[in-house]
Amino acid sequence: MSGSDEDLAAAWGAELESETGEEAEAPSSDAEAQPVQAQRVLNQAEIDSLLGFDEGPSSGEVRSGMQRIISSGLVSYERLPMLEIVFDRLVRIMSTSLRNFTSDNVEVGIDNILSLRFGDYLNSIPLPAMLAVFKAEEWDNYGLMVVDSAMIYSIVDVLLGGRRGTAAMRIEGRPYTTIERTLVERLIQVVLTDLAASFDPLCPVTFRFERLEVNPRFATISRLSNAAVLARLRIDMEDRGGRLELLLPYATLEPVRELLLQQFMGEKFGRDSIWETHLAEELWNTEVDISAVLDEQVMKLSEVMSLEPGSKITLNCSPGSEVQLRCGAVPLFEGKVGRRKSRMAVRIDRELPRTPPVER
Repeated sequence: MSGSDEDLAAAWGAELESETGEEAEAPSSDAEAQPVQAQRVLNQAEIDSLLGFDEGPSSGEVRSGMQRIISSGLVSYERLPMLEIVFDRLVRIMSTSLRNFTSDNVEVGIDNILSLRFGDYLNSIPLPAMLAVFKAEEWDNYGLMVVDSAMIYSIVDVLLGGRRGTAAMRIEGRPYTTIERTLVERLIQVVLTDLAASFDPLCPVTFRFERLEVNPRFATISRLSNAAVLARLRIDMEDRGGRLELLLPYATLEPVRELLLQQFMGEKFGRDSIWETHLAEELWNTEVDISAVLDEQVMKLSEVMSLEPGSKITLNCSPGSEVQLRCGAVPLFEGKVGRRKSRMAVRIDRELPRTPPVER
């Protein structure tokens, strides 16, 4: 490019810059002039806040952004108020049963109860751990119990006579032995018995231990996208202890969903005992019509249409025959026709079984 061309390009660029500056300074009243608006770029903190991934206390904080959209499809456990009462009852029962089981001072507490996707929970299980699959017999579905590594070594140390005040020795990177699996199974049986006792006030249920797994892939009891309720329990035995987690898919709780929706024990939606008592008292005073049926006959429609005043219909009964007393189409009693003073009367001889009327 020659020198004259470079000078021409520089002059053209300077002219464009001057025009842009004039447009930016132009008054807003000019309809034809379009002001140049500077585009604001969001920083990383603002992007995280918009998407809902900013760091901060998760409890009690209102979620926003993408986290709120993702979690909108989940069902919150708070929609099942009685389930929280069941887990509180489980904590109290386990505190006593584990003290008897370990002969040690055991404190059981519940960290939190939350709802999440089953697949998300499987991916978040800290390994190594033992995963116990159990079945709710009456509900015909399954649940999952996860015992973490610290709890496994603590329960083995306690049951095999480890001294108090010393932390359990952990040997990571090796599979669990048969002795360890057997002792943990005993712990699981105790917890399942307590869980069944916690549900007893609502409905009787039996939790049966199925199998013990160490790989989360082999403990899949529900579709990965299904929602589930997770209860995290903390078990402390002086200087030892660990965590135990109970996961119940919503499909498992579906048979008792109506009971878990109650706000308090024994609540009955839409039931008013005062109104029921009043209705029963009024029913006793209701007047009903009772018919004495001497005989029944089946006739053709042509015969019925041919009846005229003066026609006679012969009844297949005699003066001593029994007649049937009915209320509507429901037979009540059988008796004999007689006379009392100047009126016809029926003396009831026997009561008929209550059978639904037969439609013809």
